[in-house]
Formats: sequence, structure tokens, C-alpha cells
Amino acid sequence: MNIRNLRSWAGPALLAGTALLLAACGDRQARVAEPEGFAAVDTARISTASAADEWLTYGGTYDEQRHSKLNQINKENVSQLGVAWTYDLATNRGVESTPIVVDGVMYVTSAWSVVYALDAKTGAEKWVYDPAVDRAVGVKACCDVVNRGVAVYDGKVYVGVIDGRLEALNAETGEVIWSKVTVDQSLPYTITGAPRVVNGKVLIGNGGAELGVRGYLSAYDTSSGDLVWRFYTVPNPLKQPDGAASDDAFVKIGNVTWGDTGAWTTDGGGGTVWDSIVYDEVNNQIIFGVGNGSPWNRTFRDPSGGDNLFLSSIVAVDVDTGTYKWHFQTTPGDNWDYTATQTIILADLPLGEGGATRRVAMQAPKNGFFYVVDAATGQYISGDAYVPVNWATGLDANGRPVEVAAARYGKEPFQQTPGPLGGHNWQPMAYNPDLGLAYIPAQEIPQAYAEDPRFASRPTGWNTGIDFSAGVPPIAPPEVAKMLRASLKGRLIAWDPVARKPRWTVEHENAWNGGVLSTAGGLVFQGRLTGDFSAFDAATGDKLWTHELKSGGASGPGTYMIDGEQYVTITTGWGSAFALAAGFGYDEKVSASVGKVVTFKIGGTQEIADTGLAPIDATPKAPAFGSLAMISEGTVHYARNCAVCHGPLGVSSGVLPDLRWSAISGNKDAWKGVVLDGNLAANGMVSFADYLTPDEVEAIRAYVLTQGHTAVKAGGGK
Repeated sequence: MNIRNLRSWAGPALLAGTALLLAACGDRQARVAEPEGFAAVDTARISTASAADEWLTYGGTYDEQRHSKLNQINKENVSQLGVAWTYDLATNRGVESTPIVVDGVMYVTSAWSVVYALDAKTGAEKWVYDPAVDRAVGVKACCDVVNRGVAVYDGKVYVGVIDGRLEALNAETGEVIWSKVTVDQSLPYTITGAPRVVNGKVLIGNGGAELGVRGYLSAYDTSSGDLVWRFYTVPNPLKQPDGAASDDAFVKIGNVTWGDTGAWTTDGGGGTVWDSIVYDEVNNQIIFGVGNGSPWNRTFRDPSGGDNLFLSSIVAVDVDTGTYKWHFQTTPGDNWDYTATQTIILADLPLGEGGATRRVAMQAPKNGFFYVVDAATGQYISGDAYVPVNWATGLDANGRPVEVAAARYGKEPFQQTPGPLGGHNWQPMAYNPDLGLAYIPAQEIPQAYAEDPRFASRPTGWNTGIDFSAGVPPIAPPEVAKMLRASLKGRLIAWDPVARKPRWTVEHENAWNGGVLSTAGGLVFQGRLTGDFSAFDAATGDKLWTHELKSGGASGPGTYMIDGEQYVTITTGWGSAFALAAGFGYDEKVSASVGKVVTFKIGGTQEIADTGLAPIDATPKAPAFGSLAMISEGTVHYARNCAVCHGPLGVSSGVLPDLRWSAISGNKDAWKGVVLDGNLAANGMVSFADYLTPDEVEAIRAYVLTQGHTAVKAGGGK
């Protein structure tokens, strides 16, 4: 633990100290006459007070609508917004955190699960907690070492740590109250999602399906950290009970959807719950989204061809016991990394008989269809494509996709949309209940899918069953990257879930834009990949205000009020899955700038400092070498082992080193020392000796140097 600049608190927070002494006496809801302050944050307070003066839970409310009741900042005065304060986060990696604000204090996270407590009015630092993660864990993180935020409850701040820990921190000091390891740390599990807290239980899932794990959702006691219940999302290899809340569900409906052979019996099956977890107060249940299969390719995962429940599903369980209530599978037999972990929003819509109100769950998952299902039963109500979809012609009467035959890809690549980054990814969407509109940060990022011909002989590691080098030329001039860049699109869609179509759309120049905030002031806020933050008219989509952030604005914004002033806030930073795995998607190299918290108010006059790091010398550090056969072999191994962090075609966004210009690429021994010997493991670059031979490592070096020289000859390093 590393506590930095610890200072005493003032105002209402001082009252929390007395209440903290009572924290071990039982559930906070069972007591009466609680003192005001942080220690009184319980289910009732989150339910009634959040998304107004305070922002007490990740989605703003338990329904996760991300719609604030505040209207001081509105369509008439939003043009007067200026920077109130900024705070530098100590990282140049991905930042995805939604700030939590309670009693005038903001809690936010950055890369490597570091937690910050800041004065929400001034940005002054109160404390910092660093969980001291072994940087070697970074190789287990498919999509950067990000963290989406914390939960608050009963005097504690809860954070999921990327190495699999769930920790409860003292809200006043940042000191650890309890720490629990929630995963088998010998396996490639990670945690990047924000915990949710309800009725004395803190809920957390995990990630890692790309590398072969078995997913589950867990509930822990908020006071002691003891495990209360666990729901596995896929069966164990023997299809036997685990002594878990999910046992009955698999005996009754789950096991028959899986065969008895295939990679899932050794690689876990996937189905990680890495993002959306929603408390449905009305039905006393938790609704959560389930991720992709492991491996992605069902031909290898489960040759029987079953639906593989509960992959790519929305699942509801009892909040107290974790027992199964219902499910709806968005992508049966998932074959494409079409997770259903994206934002789930609960709302009351006029979809009942005769226009009566019906409580529903809405989701725009990766597969490109916007779903509305009954929140109490999971019954399918509607589903419509919100982005271009070519893997299915539509949905049948039960909501099952009508697949195109070629989408069950084989040896020939199938250029598919959406690709594995989805029509919508983790960036949270929002819902305005007054206008009846859901705001989707949508995108188009196609992907050529083809079977991996080496899957059966590959060592355990990046576990997809997809040949990412299919159709990729071994020597790719910059024009190839430009062509790929041109295929990327982004848009903000105001989707009407009753009319089942967009009401308006704003086009962006690129994919991977930010999460969305809706407000009663008639505004929708969204950051963009290009580094600006904008406010749109919620009813029409007209842009009313924009401000340069000087870094990527992908996070979900928040808003709150202190001393009669409304603030709007967002965390910034380059990185995350797109920046690492799609370097070609940037028109220019991004500055590896330090992430920030940037907070605005009417009349703010502060500046955002440029904290970019020194530019890289974009020249190869050794002559190109190797035969075409050697370079082609390097293409395959680079695509399988390196591209997810350093970018396809050898083109990095600049967040992690661009290997074409790396000093070690110019020296065979230094290259081997890093890739095979693990000389930079302390920085997160672990040894790949279990996955690559010395000849394959040298072939990768030949490939990246060739790519570098090809780019320079074409007139530049991009």
C-alpha cells in the first residue's frame, strides 16, 4: 500500500469518523438515526440521492441510466462552460474511470487500479492508494491495464484490482480495511470493471476469456469481505455441481447446450462478467452481462455446435442468494467475441398492453442489435440493428439471430461487421427518461475472421482460434494502414426504443469515442477519441459546446453540485483496447500524455496543461533483413503474440512502444533478452518463451524492421 499526501478532512466528512466505529456492528440499513456523512451511504441513499447533487454509483443510479436530475447547466448557458480544475493521474496508459462523488469528495481510478480521493470542488488531493500490482500481470489484460472506477458504501471505497483482488478502503484515509483474492491468480484472470454495492453486498466479476478462463459473478459481504454467493456463467468440464448458486441453472438448462469435448473442457469456456452489473430494485435481482467464449471460435471451443449458455447473455439472479431467475442470449454459440457485457439500462416504457408501462432492460451489445427485454422475466420484446450488420439478416420472433452461413467462418477470411471490438464496446450509454431516448456511443470496426490453422498445435496463450494474419501482406506499405483507417467510423446515436429506430445521429471521424452523460438540462455530453469533449442538444443532436481535452476522452462523464454550483467531469487518457490493438486507426501518432481528471463549471477559467511525453525517433534502428518466407513467418507470430498491444501491421498508436522504431529491434541479443528472457518483465513485458522459439522471435524482428523501412521509404513513419 502506498498512501500519498494524507490530509485530514473538513466539513461533513468529519462526521463519518464516528459512524465508522460502528461499521462492524451489522448492516447499515438495520440501524436508525445514522449521522449524516459518508458512513450513511447505503442502498437507500444510492437509490434516492444519486445522479443529483452526488454521483454515488457507476451508472449514476441503480437503473444505470446515467441521467442526472441537475439542470443548472442547460442548453441556454452550456456555451459558458470552462475548466474549473484538473488533476494529473500518474499514468500514460488507458483511463476509463467514471468519477464517484460523495460528500464533496471525488473517488476515481487510473491504470493499474490506483485509487485517488480528491476535493470535488477544487481538485486538491486528499489521498492516493496504489495496490502495488506486479506489472507482469499486464500480459493477462487483453485490453490495457485499465480500471472503470470504484463503489462506495458504509464508510468504505471498494476497488477491483487488475490482479484479481477486491479491496475495501477506509474512505477517509485510503487504508486497506480488507483485501480478498477473488480469482485463481495462477490463471490469466484480471479485473477491470467497477464493483457495484447493494444491501450489504459488493459484486464483482472478472476478465480473461481471451486467454482461457471460466467466468463468474461473485457477491462479497461489504463489512467482512466474506464470499456470500457465486454464479458461474459456464459449466465446469465435468458438468458437475460446484456448490454455487448457478448449479441448478446448469443442471436444468445449461449443461445440454455444451458438448463433452473441445477446448472449453481445458480452457475454461470463457463467459467472463467484466463490465455491466445492474441492481433491479423492483424485482430484487441482479441483472448482468456475460462475455465471449474461450476460445472465440466455436469450432474449436465446442465441436458439438451448441448454444453454449450463458455466453453472450443477459442473466438475472436473486440479489440475496445469487440463484438463477432468467436469461436472454443475444448471440447463441458466440463465434466472434460478441460479448453482452455492454451497458444494461433499466427503464419503464409504454410497451405493455394498450400502451401500459412495462419495466424493461435495454442493451446495445457488441453484435450490432439493440435489445429490449422484460426486466421481470427476460422475455424478448424487440431487437433491431443499430449499426450495419452483415453476419445476420435480422432476428427471428424469439430474438435469435438469423445467421449468414459465411459468418461461421472457415479457412477463407470473412470480412465481418461488427468486428470483435463491436458496434458498441464498454463506453457507457445513457438514457433520458423525459425524451425516451437511449444514447449509444456506436462504431464500425470491421474484422476479417478466419480459422487459425495452427490452433491445435499452439501453446496455451492468446486463445481465440482466429487467424489474425489472414489476408495481411507480409510487407504492408502505409497505404494498407490508411485503407484500414478509412473503414473505421463512429457515431452518437439517439435511439428510440419504442419506435425502434434512431431519432438523430451525430457522425464522428473515427471509432472508439467516449461514454455518454444525459442531464435534465436537456444535454448529452460525450468525449471523443480525437481529444475533445462536447455537449449536444438531447432532443436534436445539435452540438452546443466543445472543449479540447488534450488527450483521449473515452470515459463515462459525470456531474454533481457543490455549494450551489454544478460541475461536469471526465477522466482522460490514451490507451485501452483500440489504442493498443488498432494503432492504424490514428491519423497521427498520439502524444503519450499523462491522464487527467478534467472538471468544468459555468465561468471556469483554468487551462488544461499539455503534459505530453517526449516524441519517439521514428526511424528503424537496424537494416532490414530476412527472406520473404522469414518475414511471412514473422507476420503470423507478430499477429498472434504482439499485435494486441503493439498494433497490427506493426503500427502502434504511441501508447506502448512502436516496435518498428524500438532500440532493441536493432540488436538480436537485446531483442531476445526482452522477448524470451523477460528482461523488461518489471515493466509489464514478460517473457514469451512459453509461446515462441528463438527462430520465431527473430522472424518477428525481421518483420517489424521491414515494416519500419517500408514506412520510411514511403515518406514517413505512419
